Formats: sequence, structure tokens, C-alpha cells
Amino acid sequence: MTDGILGKAATMEIPIHGNGEAGQLPEDDGLEQDLQQVMVSGPNLNETSIVSGGYGGSGDGLIPTGSGRHPSHSTTPAGPGDEVARGIAGEKFDIVKKWGINTYKCTKQLLSERFGRGSRTVDLELELQIELLRETKRKYESVLQLGRALTAHLYSLLQTQHALGDAFADLSQKSPELQEFGYNAETQKLLCKNGETLLGAVNFFVSSINTLVTKTMEDTLMTVKQYEAARLEYDAYRTDLEELSLGPRDAGTRGRLESAQATFQAHRDKYEKLRGDVAIKLKFLEENKIKVMHKQLLLFHNAVSAYFAGNQKQLEQTLQQFNIKLRPPGAEKPSWLEEQ
Repeated sequence: MTDGILGKAATMEIPIHGNGEAGQLPEDDGLEQDLQQVMVSGPNLNETSIVSGGYGGSGDGLIPTGSGRHPSHSTTPAGPGDEVARGIAGEKFDIVKKWGINTYKCTKQLLSERFGRGSRTVDLELELQIELLRETKRKYESVLQLGRALTAHLYSLLQTQHALGDAFADLSQKSPELQEFGYNAETQKLLCKNGETLLGAVNFFVSSINTLVTKTMEDTLMTVKQYEAARLEYDAYRTDLEELSLGPRDAGTRGRLESAQATFQAHRDKYEKLRGDVAIKLKFLEENKIKVMHKQLLLFHNAVSAYFAGNQKQLEQTLQQFNIKLRPPGAEKPSWLEEQ
């Protein structure tokens, strides 16, 4: 572009005045400045606009646009809303960054433990209690499943006995000579009444076991999971601190070591707090389990014994002893499946 402009300036015709002497080109400071700009730093299209036409005309083909031009990129001062948005974005970035670093360290620690290359903090007594709780929960879940199966069978038996009693009663009306139909109808009616009482006791037993397993034990196991996660974080940052302590000591390392020490202490406090919480919850769970199961096992034993012994009075007393109320015969009630 420089060669083109200079070439054009070199081939321009110089006007001759009346005296025959060559005249001078009209002074154009803008043209001279533009040529100097091109010679020194190349063309700057933000500063000049090139248009068609010769240099002899107005503006000489180069129109300065410095003073009255519109900037290509307008800048507006940031308002309070922009600062708040940047602050929120910065906080989110810090959260994601912290989460990423923590996940990386914990994954590294977990893999080291799995492959036998890393050390692991172990509380033998607490670990034994946690494993015992998990085994107990599995066994109680099995009891709960069997209790629900027993409830289903009892409900089906009651429906069969009720239908059979109605059939006997209908036949006793149609066959007066066979009084035995009436006797059997009364027997099935009595069995249905006792069966409903037993079903109420078994339902209460199953409901209590379900609460113990799915709420009380599960709540303790949720705390155990938090404790295990805190233990993994504690070991991860402990290993990180040990590696930094074995490295060279300089100004940069000293700052990183102090930061790692503070982070390690925070995770250590969290780990010890959750370890204490787990120990307390395990103790309370054991006490609550013994109290609940003592009552429920006694209820189950007395109800089943009275039912199969045909002792209606003892069966009713058992329900009164444990404050179990049955629905009146005429009241509509959901099926046992809906109650679960």
C-alpha cells in the first residue's frame, strides 16, 4: 500500500503557473500525516478512510476521521449489577474449583487404598460396630419381608374363611335338615373374628419393624456414610501434608505447607466430630432396638399363641395390653397392601 501511494504521488501532474515556473502542491497537513503514518507503522484503517478519487481534489483521497469518528468498540462503565454478577460468578467458580480439588484428592486416596499403596485410618472398635449394624439391618429386613408375607397369607385366609362361612350359612337356610351347616358357619365366623384380631397384632408388629429398619437404622447409617466420607477426606489431606513435609523447603513451599496444614486440621476436626456422632448414635440405636423388639416380640408371641389355642379372651387382652385398636366391622378400611 505504501508503494502504491508513493507511486501515485510521484506520477501526479504538477500545475504550472503563468510565469512558467512550477508551482507547489497545496499544503495538506492531513495528507502529510497520513503518509508519515503509512511509512512508519503501516496503514491504520481505524484512523483513515480511503476513498476513490485523485489527490488533487478536496481531501486528496484521504479523509481524516480522528476527531469526529465513532469508536469501533464503545466502552461503558460497569454498573453495580455487573459487579454483583461478577462476584456471584467468582463464588461459583471457587466452589467448583474447591470441589474438583477435593474430588481429585479423595479419588487418589481411594485408589491408593484399594491397590494397597496408601495408608488408611482405622478405628477397629467403631468399624466392628458399624459392620455389626449392617449385618443386623440385613437380618431385620429379612424378618420384615417374612412378616409381610405372613400378613398376606393371613389376609387371604380370612377372605377364604369369610366366604366359606357365608356359603355354609346360605346352605343352612336352604337345607334345614342339615344343621351341621349352621354349626360350621358359626365356627368360621368365630375364626374370622379371631383372625382379624391376630391380623391387627401382626400388622402392628410389621409396622414397628419397618420403622426400626427404614428410619432408625437408616438414619444411623446415613451418619456412618458421612463419617466414612470424612475419614477419606482426612486421609487424603493427611497424605498431601506428609508429601509436602518431605519436600524441599523454600518460600513458596512454606506457604503451601501452611495452607495444607490448615486444611488438614479442618478435615481432622470434621472427622473426629462425625466419629463421635456415630458412636453416640450406635449406642442410642442399640438401646432403642432392645426396647422396641422386647415389646414387639412379646406381642407377637402372645397373639399367635392365643390365636392357635382358640383363646379369644387372651387374644383380646393382648391387643389391649399393647394399645392396639381394631377398626369396627362396619367401617371401610383399605386393604393390607394399601396400608404398607
